[in-house]
Amino acid sequence: MTTQITMQQGPTKAYTYAAIVALAIGIGAFAIGLVNAQMMLNEKGYYLITLLYGLFSIVSLQKTVRDKAEGVNTSTIYVSLSWLSTGLAIALLVIGLINADLLLSEKGFYGMAYTLSLFAAVTVQKNVRDKQAYSSLNTSNLIQETPVG
Repeated sequence: MTTQITMQQGPTKAYTYAAIVALAIGIGAFAIGLVNAQMMLNEKGYYLITLLYGLFSIVSLQKTVRDKAEGVNTSTIYVSLSWLSTGLAIALLVIGLINADLLLSEKGFYGMAYTLSLFAAVTVQKNVRDKQAYSSLNTSNLIQETPVG
């Protein structure tokens, strides 16, 4: 079963910039929290790598879900690995925060910054794909409507 997506217009600049700003705020807040945290360097590294792993895995997951929705051939193993990887990234953060010697407010801060970062990464990736689809749609329409000879 294939699904064809018809786009009348691409994402607006305001929506695109809002998504990028949200991603920057999420990553920036997480990073500022890590820099100012009173924890060992290896613990800071764990949380940093968990954030980077989460961002990579969520973008990969968004791509595979979008590819399947557009009828692009996507291997089952890659889709499964994308879901597993995203779940593991989130689980690693949750397990780390549960076992961390932090105030509940600090744990909540890291959780919210992480969630904002992942959501914004999906939105930025979606905007990129939508712009590409809209651009190629407009290019193909221009080519088809050009009179010959």
